[in-house]
Amino acid sequence: MCGFVGFTNFINDDGVILEQMMNRIVHRGPDSEGKFIDSDIALGFRRLSIIDLAEGDQPMFNEDKSLVLVFNGEIYNFKDLRAELIEAGHTFSNNSDSEVLLHGFEEWGEELVKKLRGMFAFVIFDRRDKSIFAARDMFGIKPFYYTFMGESFIFGSEIKSFLDHPEFKKELNEEALGHYLSFQYSPAEETFFKNVFKLPPAHFFTFKNGEMQKTRYWKPEFKAEEGVLEYFSDITDTTVRESVAAHKIADVEVGSFLSSGIDSSYIAEAAKVDKTFTVGFESPDGDRYNEIHFAKKFADTIGVENISKIITDEEYWSSFPEIQYFMDEPLADPAAIALYFVSKLASEHVKVVMSGEGADELFGGYRIYQEPLTLTVYDKLPFAVKRFIGKICEYLPQKHGINYLVRRGKTIEERFIGNANIFSFKERNELLKSEKAKNAVEPSLLCKKFYDEVSDKDTVTKMQYLDINMWLMGDILLKADKTSMANSLELRVPFLDKKVMEFAQTIPLNSRVNTVTTKLALRKAAEKTLPPLTANKDKLGFPVPIRVWLKEDKYYNIVKEAFLSETANKYFNTDKLMSLLDIHKSGKADTSRKIWTVYTFLVWHKKYFEI
Repeated sequence: MCGFVGFTNFINDDGVILEQMMNRIVHRGPDSEGKFIDSDIALGFRRLSIIDLAEGDQPMFNEDKSLVLVFNGEIYNFKDLRAELIEAGHTFSNNSDSEVLLHGFEEWGEELVKKLRGMFAFVIFDRRDKSIFAARDMFGIKPFYYTFMGESFIFGSEIKSFLDHPEFKKELNEEALGHYLSFQYSPAEETFFKNVFKLPPAHFFTFKNGEMQKTRYWKPEFKAEEGVLEYFSDITDTTVRESVAAHKIADVEVGSFLSSGIDSSYIAEAAKVDKTFTVGFESPDGDRYNEIHFAKKFADTIGVENISKIITDEEYWSSFPEIQYFMDEPLADPAAIALYFVSKLASEHVKVVMSGEGADELFGGYRIYQEPLTLTVYDKLPFAVKRFIGKICEYLPQKHGINYLVRRGKTIEERFIGNANIFSFKERNELLKSEKAKNAVEPSLLCKKFYDEVSDKDTVTKMQYLDINMWLMGDILLKADKTSMANSLELRVPFLDKKVMEFAQTIPLNSRVNTVTTKLALRKAAEKTLPPLTANKDKLGFPVPIRVWLKEDKYYNIVKEAFLSETANKYFNTDKLMSLLDIHKSGKADTSRKIWTVYTFLVWHKKYFEI
């Protein structure tokens, strides 16, 4: 696992600027560094050594040095591809997965990406025609950012590395703020930095003569097959275990995160690791936010060590600004900070960990997926009637029963934008003072292109498809990559595997979700080796007591200071911010997610635009 940065139209400064940009991402690769500089391009690389520790340094070249590679990630089928390439006549100089990309590109060109099984973001520069080929993995596990500034094309693993380039203009993209208030993350291709973009998952591009051409090389195709639950659970078990074995390939020790739920427990048991890692949080609510005792009990059951730590409220809040710096863009998921702390704990013992991200999206794990299956007498009303009632209810105080009527008066395409829906479009624009932020399109319009791709599928499949394309990359994988790499730790996600996905998209709805539970095939598979309590436990995933802390004077006042700041007044109607804060503290309503979303942006803004 590593990090890279590069730019065209090299500035003749003996590599000083490139070095400064590389230093911004030293956390991604503290083991070594490498540079390639000529009149056309500068490439910088920071390495965290995992495979072929002695020979895997980058930038890496092919035999005649006509191709130059920088690569972040792991290719789990590199040995099979290597054998195929040797048979085709290629000669290898080392045993790294990186060199497979170089020879694979020589042999197959753009078709290389379709053969890869792994997580990756990489760049190959062809010195002969001055072209760049770059790609990102099918799920977006590894990040890739780019921008055109002045005469330069700048790209890399993290936006922060761009800050030291003399042509980079740091400007807030206020439209991203509008989107963020709905999604709790930045969902569009353009980031919070104006004119800085993410390369979407499952895309590659070519850049030549100043022009970029992007291509999507893969998309999920849900095609349910016939079969009973037992059949799909058996294949689930076989497929996941094979993926775990492939993901365990490393020349260093591999550990595993462990919460109390099925996903991480299943991975830890299948991987047969020696060490697992868990964090919990102090809270006046007792053990509600502490899964350590569950994790230790399970670790004892499977005979592995569990290393744990209780995180205090002071640690959480004091570390929060620095963590937002590592994120590049604001992310209001409180679990991101929990993931940072468990990554920090794990990094003291291992260089690689496995984790359970992706199981919910692929196997149907979120409880919200049960909503379309839960029919009531009210659902028998004509949709036109429900829509009329829902429109009226939008003007009433937002309470549980009212929210239900509002949601039932909308189609799935109108009401579901992913697992987080913080501020409604109306609430968002009432809160915002910034006209540019208000101009951000309605959330449903950002989701429309993905819904259109599965217009013939059932409602639950539509929800999964949207989450795979938006929520997974924008929230789940963003925090997984940035918090682990902040601690120089490689995080691997065996559920988000090419072969696992090929099988998961064939599972019929009745083997994914019903009105009683979720992830049916996965839970049934886990029951073969996991205790029933673990296999059937609801998802928690290192829960954080934000709603509790925000009622305490100490943290209420910290947020209040931010809400009354000059920055808050620039972008928001601060009287509405204070109303959210006071309503929560008084116990009239739980507005903690809304509060945390705004507070996170203000903390992030201070790190990038006020210091």
